[in-house]
Amino acid sequence: MDVRGYYIKAQALLEGHFLLSSGNHSAYYLQSAKVLENPKVAEILVQALAKEITAYGLEISCVCSPALGGILAGYELARTLGVRFIFTERVNGEMTLRRGFSVSKDEAVLICEDIITTGGSALESAQCVEKKGAKIVGFAGLANRGICKRVGSKIQSLSLAKLPKDKPLFALDDFVFEMYEPSQCPLCKTGSIAIKPGSRGN
Repeated sequence: MDVRGYYIKAQALLEGHFLLSSGNHSAYYLQSAKVLENPKVAEILVQALAKEITAYGLEISCVCSPALGGILAGYELARTLGVRFIFTERVNGEMTLRRGFSVSKDEAVLICEDIITTGGSALESAQCVEKKGAKIVGFAGLANRGICKRVGSKIQSLSLAKLPKDKPLFALDDFVFEMYEPSQCPLCKTGSIAIKPGSRGN
């Protein structure tokens, strides 16, 4: 599957100077919402992701996503897998399970994001539902930024990776772009100011 092609066609592979959720800067950003706004494309991509998960033999009873970015991908994945869907959201900076959502003891939960960068938000969601008694069986995303190792890829985990190495990560492709700490960012040194996608109309 040409996942990159879907992103390019949807104008979801952005070029500029971006502040990532990890705090790092990059000249590229994947805006998955632009891909997922087309339900037919979302269905195609998530069906491929679900096929990978099913082939791996992972048993899942619930998909959980961190709000806001992971909700569309997570819901569609849960629908395709035939399991229920919940999401976590930040309250005073802490990932929280709200809105009447709950998990049962040892319930098999897969954490799904749109994009896996360092895996920080996905890990926070995992820790949130683990505290409620659930069992995390894996992680998933439409695309992987190449920091975390995914099933079926030759790319190894980098030091920035936050996902546990004993849990599988499923994604459709690796999008490997240079990332910089703000103090080392060459774009900043030219006077450019990083923007956070989702703000300023992006």
